[in-house]
Amino acid sequence: MSKKTRLKKTLVDQILDKADIPHESLALNALTQQLPEGIQQGDIFKTLALIGDKTGPIIGIVPLTEHLSEKKLAKISGNKKVQMIPQKDLQKTTGYVHGANNPIGIRQKHPYPIYIDQSALDKGDMIVSAGELGRSIKIKSQTLADFVGARFADICQPS
Repeated sequence: MSKKTRLKKTLVDQILDKADIPHESLALNALTQQLPEGIQQGDIFKTLALIGDKTGPIIGIVPLTEHLSEKKLAKISGNKKVQMIPQKDLQKTTGYVHGANNPIGIRQKHPYPIYIDQSALDKGDMIVSAGELGRSIKIKSQTLADFVGARFADICQPS
């Protein structure tokens, strides 16, 4: 039997604790095939930073197993076109390195529009980065959206 180790709280954990928002901290590297029992890759959502031709930076959150439709995100966000922010500009724009972007930390510093794929609402819970590589949080999808002012929309590419 393995003992459950207590994880050091990330800044995201601290923000959620301070706001009295229930969540679960996870040590999780979504890029490996080794996921904890009960967690599927489709439960994990990636936070993508893009730039719109009209709005500037914009955040799209989609399941790890899916691809973001830039066309759908552009339309729903009032842009003609959106594109991924170049990796060299990512930390300057969001405050996070590639793989650690998260809607909670980004929202604390920037008023960027945030869109979460509709599938997260259908699932009820979602797992997103906790702002550090290898760390994630599990949270109710609607709770996260309410906290960061996100909208749910169909933003994945059709399969």
